[in-house]
Amino acid sequence: MTDTLTKLAYQTFQQGKSYFGFTHKTLSARLAKLIAPPREVKTQPISPELLQKGQQRLDELLETDWQDAENGVYPASLLFDHPWEDFFRYYPLVWLDLPKIWDRVSRKQYQEFSPDIDTEGYPSYYVQNFHHQTDGYLSDESASLYDLQVELLFNGGADPMRRRILAPLKRGLSDAFADVPPRQIRVLDVATGTGRTLRQIRGALPKASLYGMDLSPAYLRKANQLLSELPGELPQLCQANAENLPYQDNYFHGVTCVFTFHELPPEVRQRVMEECYRVLQPGGTFVICDSIQVFDLPEFEPFMENFSAMFHEPYHRHYITDDLVARLENAGFAEIATENHFMSKYWVARKP
Repeated sequence: MTDTLTKLAYQTFQQGKSYFGFTHKTLSARLAKLIAPPREVKTQPISPELLQKGQQRLDELLETDWQDAENGVYPASLLFDHPWEDFFRYYPLVWLDLPKIWDRVSRKQYQEFSPDIDTEGYPSYYVQNFHHQTDGYLSDESASLYDLQVELLFNGGADPMRRRILAPLKRGLSDAFADVPPRQIRVLDVATGTGRTLRQIRGALPKASLYGMDLSPAYLRKANQLLSELPGELPQLCQANAENLPYQDNYFHGVTCVFTFHELPPEVRQRVMEECYRVLQPGGTFVICDSIQVFDLPEFEPFMENFSAMFHEPYHRHYITDDLVARLENAGFAEIATENHFMSKYWVARKP
């Protein structure tokens, strides 16, 4: 009975987030038509049948999420981990930020930052208003709004998609390092952002030593705030470029990277994979979560094309046809497997 009630609560919780995300997007689109400057964007029509398939995939994702919790991959409490304080504090700012976004879109300004933002020293591909975000990834306000914006975009499916890395990560660690005490297991999350993925990993691996690196000091400040709320050892955070990870060779037992590769130019994707290979121990597991690709789900190509058209994602169109399996093999990885959930794709690879 307890499991039945918990599952019902989880379904209700997720349904509420889904409805809220849909309502938010509907209202913001209508408001944009009323007050925002006209915007010339060529998008592909989405049929009712395709929308239904998308909803079906979301339902399947949530069922898989529940099954993993029920099977002990992570505690059921993780299913309800939601930044409520941030939601009530920052959701009004999401609306207040929209006029600034609409203005930049109308002027086709995709690399515009506040005067107090220092962009010197960052690679050019990073100094972008990704998703039309105000100040890109370089301000504290952007860091505070990011998780809410992603949850709204995916109708409450962002965290369930992130959690799909946990089962293959735990399985890989168990298979290769069963004799290593849990406290000596080291896992790195590359481009950790606000630390949402590290929160999920902490739930699944409560004793492991966790590390996170990101290029944005603002997002690392937010990650430190959110991760310090958790009991146990605080993950070690570091500001760095994933093209040159500041860790010694063969140091980590597991490495993860979530929603990053579609925002990198192709040659940078390769260098980041090579760095992940370098810092991973032999036998270690590398798990990637990112956007779906055309050759896996060709019927969902309109969603992918519209995402590239509607949001500022300068490398996404190349990404959706990029062969990341070949890139992983070129980096030295083996035993590469892939799977898809909702709007995300996963690569699980091992360092021989």
